[in-house]
Amino acid sequence: MTPAGKPTPAVSGAADTAASATVGAAPDLASAEREKLDAAIGDVHIGARTWAHLTLAQRGRLFERLHATTAAAAEEWADVAAVSKGLGPEHPLRGEEWLSGPYATLVALDAYRDTLRALAQGVSPLERIRTDAAPGGRLRAHVFPLNTMDSLLLSGYTGEVWFQPDVTVADARSTAGLAQREPERSGGVGLVLGAGNVTSIPVLDVLYELIAHNRVVLLKVNPTQDALVPVYERALAPLIEPGFLRIVRGGGPAGAYLTGHDGIAHVHITGAAPTFDAIVWGTGPDAARRRRDGRPQLTKPITAELGGVSPVIVVPGEWSAADLRFQAEHIVTMRLQNSGHNCIAGQVVLLAADWPQRDAFLAALRTAYAHAPARSVWYPRSDEKLGAAASQYPGATRHGDGTRLLVEIAPGEDATALEATEYFAPVLGVISLPGNGQEFLDTAVAHANQRLAGTLGANVLIDPRTQAALGDGFERAIADLRYGAISINSWTAFAFLTPTLTWGGYPGGTLEDVGSGIGVVHNALLLDRVERSVTRGPFRPFPRSIGRILRTRSLSKGSILPKPPWFVDARTGAVVSEGFTRYRMDGNLARLASPLLQAFRA
Repeated sequence: MTPAGKPTPAVSGAADTAASATVGAAPDLASAEREKLDAAIGDVHIGARTWAHLTLAQRGRLFERLHATTAAAAEEWADVAAVSKGLGPEHPLRGEEWLSGPYATLVALDAYRDTLRALAQGVSPLERIRTDAAPGGRLRAHVFPLNTMDSLLLSGYTGEVWFQPDVTVADARSTAGLAQREPERSGGVGLVLGAGNVTSIPVLDVLYELIAHNRVVLLKVNPTQDALVPVYERALAPLIEPGFLRIVRGGGPAGAYLTGHDGIAHVHITGAAPTFDAIVWGTGPDAARRRRDGRPQLTKPITAELGGVSPVIVVPGEWSAADLRFQAEHIVTMRLQNSGHNCIAGQVVLLAADWPQRDAFLAALRTAYAHAPARSVWYPRSDEKLGAAASQYPGATRHGDGTRLLVEIAPGEDATALEATEYFAPVLGVISLPGNGQEFLDTAVAHANQRLAGTLGANVLIDPRTQAALGDGFERAIADLRYGAISINSWTAFAFLTPTLTWGGYPGGTLEDVGSGIGVVHNALLLDRVERSVTRGPFRPFPRSIGRILRTRSLSKGSILPKPPWFVDARTGAVVSEGFTRYRMDGNLARLASPLLQAFRA
């Protein structure tokens, strides 16, 4: 159990086995391969000296160049990623690869550039950000939206960073900037063991190492991303040319060699808790002995993002048939985006057993789950994970083309496997809990905190009338959720895509009990002592959101989109996602006309 009282996820899949039993010992690695890796480490050591001499203004201009080279590679990036996942040219879900690849990278580059510009002018990145109080003596910074276009394109969506208790406004402003407050102090060379599921993750992890910690980077890509390496090399050429970055391929033996290399000062991994444990402690009897003695085999610092079993808490209220259908589609998106191969895929739906509309909602959920577009279950070993879930829950039903499993836990049935195993595949579970209103919400929060593995992300769906009726009790319940990202009427993937928010497990992970990881990434404002990020979205889409917009006289209270383009059943999601990315490439407003028109046909 983690310090927060949570089980560590039993299974994940975002990273390959990056280390063998003994760090640094890679007997299967050919001498020629070792020499290549040694040379790459030598290159970035030279680059580290150059990086330390760059001023903040020069670093800001470097990120402008990165934006240009990433934009130039964006179309190929999205195409190669889609093909690698079995999404053909006309597949309706190709837009996922535009949003989760080049779009996520472009908006992050812009956000880091803005932070570097502020610091170069002697201004705290938090200086112009609105802050107020959050429950529990916490400071909260409202970090999204920060410009007019974000307010328009993603109207109704907001993002907050909550600091750890007792952090003051003065503290937060004075420490914002992290390592860029002393840009001349080198953090050495960091090793990034890249994720294998989402194509922007390795790049975003590289950028955070460079900016937050002043560490130049050796990136070892996951074998599932090998096809992207030429694209990465073109997109990141401004980092590669001066030696700030080297990209290498390889499996477990290469990862083991690199994690134990004397030239590496720090390791960061996005992926699996078992892989993390293999890196830190080794495997087999020796690992057990090291744990017992408190002597890890890895003797350098490590940070990690390791996934978990994400809840979707459905707070009961009086919903229309359209509400039931839309939120069912919302949950299906949380599970099936990227074919379920996401560390933040919604896996366990927590429903109120006493909700009068429970049966109607479940019917809508089954329909949406069955009718979402067909796609390949492409991540390695996914068939094994689906088979394991089917064996654990023989009463589960298969949907779609048979590659989606819906597990509705019956009264008295053991939900332990569903709650403790991150399947990383299309497995969606439903658990019913007693109560209504605040009683149910408090019960669901306690259940998520105590029973579900990991602390990476939690989702809460609640209609505006019910939320208003709960008042402060609702915000207190949100504060009680021990998760690094919490999304209210949105999905935690929105927190991942928003660079000014932080991304990582709830504080408290350790080498001995890592949970969903140690540390955060993204965090483009470079904030210190953060606890979590909270996103809020519109419960109803356009045009059903108009009434709330008119009542509040604020676009921030409702969406202008009939359906977000990341929904798996959005008919025009592919073209809208591509259009939004192309706008981010060059800022040409004319590029938005067609995708916005298409968005209204979603």
